[in-house]
Amino acid sequence: MSATVRRFADANARAQVTATPDELSASTPASATHAGLRADGRLGVHYALNLAAGEDAADKAALIGLEQAVELPRALLTAELAERFAGRVEAVQQSGPRRARVVLSYSLDAIGADLPQCLNLLFGNISLKPGIRVVGLEWPAALLTTLGGPGHGIAGLRALTNVHGRALLCTALKPMGLSASELAQRCEAFARGGIDIIKDDHGLADQPAAPFAERLARCQEAVTRANAATGGHSQYFPNVTAPAALLAQRVAAAREAGCLGVLISPWLVGLDTLRLIRDQYGLAILAHPALTGSLFGRGAGMAPELVLGDLFRLAGADAVIYPNAGGRFDFSAATCARINDHLRRPLGALRPSLPAPAGGMDVARAGHWVRRYGPDTLLLIGGSLYAQGDLQRGAAALRAVVEGVAS
Repeated sequence: MSATVRRFADANARAQVTATPDELSASTPASATHAGLRADGRLGVHYALNLAAGEDAADKAALIGLEQAVELPRALLTAELAERFAGRVEAVQQSGPRRARVVLSYSLDAIGADLPQCLNLLFGNISLKPGIRVVGLEWPAALLTTLGGPGHGIAGLRALTNVHGRALLCTALKPMGLSASELAQRCEAFARGGIDIIKDDHGLADQPAAPFAERLARCQEAVTRANAATGGHSQYFPNVTAPAALLAQRVAAAREAGCLGVLISPWLVGLDTLRLIRDQYGLAILAHPALTGSLFGRGAGMAPELVLGDLFRLAGADAVIYPNAGGRFDFSAATCARINDHLRRPLGALRPSLPAPAGGMDVARAGHWVRRYGPDTLLLIGGSLYAQGDLQRGAAALRAVVEGVAS
């Protein structure tokens, strides 16, 4: 471990949230590999390159290693600086006439204990260059321990909702334009019907129709009233995505109102905000993927399972929403399976996160998706549930389907 990371890891060791052995093995099939870890203490990054005419893969890899770290030609560096900070090219494999896969590694001295700098090193300057896609990451244990991952994870979310042995259910309060009272009525109906997590739609912010403070108070009162009537443990997760000057105020307000978790869009407010919420407020975090689609081009960017899987989980997301196959978006079944795996697989001391497939999920296929993805899944169903008409009865029927799969 480098001196930089050791200093931060030692300082945070007692406060760091890490998973128990049972949590690490939960929801992982026996055949799963312990991929994603690197034993030599360096951060490994796999890139897929699309090469321009006359471009050499090895030369492009070497330039990536310089651009992402020292930002100077190698001739201007001392041997010590080049060895310590520049990315080290470890493998170059031509995969086609103008395609290649390369592997570089970076010293943690180039990152410190800084999540924004980690993102910068992964895909900062090279995001402005064509033909480079990050397709794999190998994490050193020291960095995983320092950044911490989910504060609650799958086991923690199950404890908050008192759900064991089945998939969890989630829905969103919508549409924008309803009053806070109208949204609260919907919240109560969903809670009485047995939905486990009722979140704000990610577009509900502080609009005049349903200002944040009023919506927070009314919806939390509604879910509390429903739980008292049914004996349930439904949770309301308000959307705390907000301008920088207001974000902490909204998170604090959610906790003071009695909420046990929040919804946030990390790519809108900064990924490291998740660690702030985890460490300073102790709330469960449901992360929304808004804006991340700009990274998912086939020829450049980052693979979805690395952003929504590794990075969101590393930063502290307890559950991660992603667009499911067959819905309104174009994620493939294979991409969804990879996201699920990256959220739940063993990864150092990190707790596993709960995958939340969404984006056009159909009530009629809820059983299918539970059987396909397994019980450690948070099914997020919105429009199809509203289409049932009676929200409480529709929610209860959906709950019965999911319970039937588990029995």
